[in-house]
Amino acid sequence: MTQTVLLALDTSTEFCSVALLSAAGSAVGATPEEACAEPRLWVRHEQTGAVSSTRLLPAIRELFDEAGLKLADCDAIAFGSGPGSFTGLRTATGVAQGLAFGLNLPVVPVSTLLACAESARLRDPSVTRVLAALDARMDEIYWADYAWDDAQGEWRTLQAASLDAPDRLVLPDVPFTLAGNAAAAFGARLPALAAAKSVDGEALPHAVPLAHAALRALRAGRTVPADQAAPEYVRDKVAQTTAERVADKAEKAAKAEQAARLAHDAAQGEGRQ
Repeated sequence: MTQTVLLALDTSTEFCSVALLSAAGSAVGATPEEACAEPRLWVRHEQTGAVSSTRLLPAIRELFDEAGLKLADCDAIAFGSGPGSFTGLRTATGVAQGLAFGLNLPVVPVSTLLACAESARLRDPSVTRVLAALDARMDEIYWADYAWDDAQGEWRTLQAASLDAPDRLVLPDVPFTLAGNAAAAFGARLPALAAAKSVDGEALPHAVPLAHAALRALRAGRTVPADQAAPEYVRDKVAQTTAERVADKAEKAAKAEQAARLAHDAAQGEGRQ
């Protein structure tokens, strides 16, 4: 029986997440029986903070040794393409590209938000509509809207990855699961929290759901050559210019001065009473 071997990488968060998947059937298709068979998985998911780059390659070697496989057995390399940490996305992209170039393999970019939706469905197969929402810092949220298509056995993207303030997310008009860490980060400031049928705060970017989604993409031919693999940043600006920092500092100073003046006036008023 043929086997499909796929390596999945994600360093879009503070975790270094690696999964090695071995599934029955060809990489270019599978019988219904093969498609339904549970793949074998070997996993490393470790909180590494900002040093995922130093742990990623050793973790990959460990998984291949544990599985008794070689890099040459791989059919494709998948990676979490974002959105997420800029440095983390570049790390996963670079390693995926390097391995794919060396082995002449296709690459499968998988949205980290889609990985959240996949994670929610793996945890609860009844989940068919997911609003994936991740804390993007800077008081913003990365989000996307997905619906599970039973006929196709795949997610449909109803709203591609976007970046908005917590109250600007477009909510589905049907019952949905809110996946990701935005609910924990923003609480009541996130209208989606009150509107959701269920909340799965554990459905986060992780190499296991990423590998499952990537396997379907590989078999459907949704791959790219190594030189075309790229991160999906969504946010194209993460730092203020010098002028913006100066203006922001001046605005904060003016607000502080105004608050102090109001406090002083209030105290003077109380003293006259």
